[in-house]
Amino acid sequence: MLEKKAITYEKSVLIGVINREQDEEKVREYLDELEFLTYTAGGEVYKRFVQRMDVPNPKTLIGSGKMQEVEAYVEENEIGSVIFDDELTPAQQRNIEKQLRCKIIDRTSLILDIFAQRAQTSYARTQVELAQYEYLLPRLTGLWTHLERQKGGIGMRGPGETEIETDRRIVRDRISLLKKKLLKIDRQMETQRGNRGALVRVALVGYTNVGKSTLMNVISKSDVFAENKLFATLDTTVRKVVIGNLPFLLSDTVGFIRKLPTQLVESFKSTLDEVREADLLLHVVDISHPQFEEQIASVNQILSEIKSADKNTIMVFNKIDQYENETIDEDDLVTERSSKHFTIADWKKTWMQRVGDNALFISALNKENLDDFRKRVYDEVRDIHVTRFPYNNFLYPEHLDEY
Repeated sequence: MLEKKAITYEKSVLIGVINREQDEEKVREYLDELEFLTYTAGGEVYKRFVQRMDVPNPKTLIGSGKMQEVEAYVEENEIGSVIFDDELTPAQQRNIEKQLRCKIIDRTSLILDIFAQRAQTSYARTQVELAQYEYLLPRLTGLWTHLERQKGGIGMRGPGETEIETDRRIVRDRISLLKKKLLKIDRQMETQRGNRGALVRVALVGYTNVGKSTLMNVISKSDVFAENKLFATLDTTVRKVVIGNLPFLLSDTVGFIRKLPTQLVESFKSTLDEVREADLLLHVVDISHPQFEEQIASVNQILSEIKSADKNTIMVFNKIDQYENETIDEDDLVTERSSKHFTIADWKKTWMQRVGDNALFISALNKENLDDFRKRVYDEVRDIHVTRFPYNNFLYPEHLDEY
């Protein structure tokens, strides 16, 4: 008889800072996302700590009083990890670890940990390993505190420094080796993309956990892994899709996120070649998310970084079945109407009206409005296709009876 495997979540607390760049509401949104990241990584959030600071403490990011408050809570509740929403410097991480005597993680290392869990192929594992080593390199001194050879002076020279320098050299050599390995894999993947012929390429892009993989499964009748967790998809998947009698290639790419670590952007630029070489982008948006407009802005920023912002794009607003707007009572004369009170019909009258036919509203999970989606994608792919194969134009009539 098989035994049930009990999943134990690591006790965690979150820490955020309110400053001139991020107000209280934004910090709350970031911490909501950080909590979801923590859950995805295998942690359970017990408490959140937030401090208002104009200038962060260079030693511990947060003030000494707040640090004592966190320290007391960590000891009392046997917390395993303290997770900061902002990236910590190596010195800050060492100082905080010394005071709290538990695992200290920032947003970057948390995302790297999730990526390490999710990486399945050799290519993805190599990219994640490279990002991890680049993150680790400036933090190596914190791993050798037991040797106490970093103070300098009489009697303090010796194996400690040698050990750390040896480790740094090993990590640098490993980084160099991984970069060479990625270049080799990039050439192989470039050859694979070249062998696909002149078929039109369509790429799904968007924030993490907006339903790209679910949409991919519905359209391509494939079984790409999909889960209600952040970064469920890490490896790019490409499938041949036929709508009517028109074939094209559809790729599902890694999701984006706010405050994406620099190391990951650099390491995964080669993975995003599928986006760069795509003829059409399907920008999937979770319209049920309260901050979906900010998520759109984050995705557009990363698309600009990889020089793909000017590509033909269709906005696909997914999860309309989960969308709920707040309502105002008729006798409520105090509450001001804002975007959180908009219905989907109201949203269509806003800036989305300028998007026109390139804005689609669907539910991939419940398969709502998918016929309209297929028709719009078919029309766009067909326009691109006939420019490459004008002699095939007669094969693709203006209207299809079914998709």
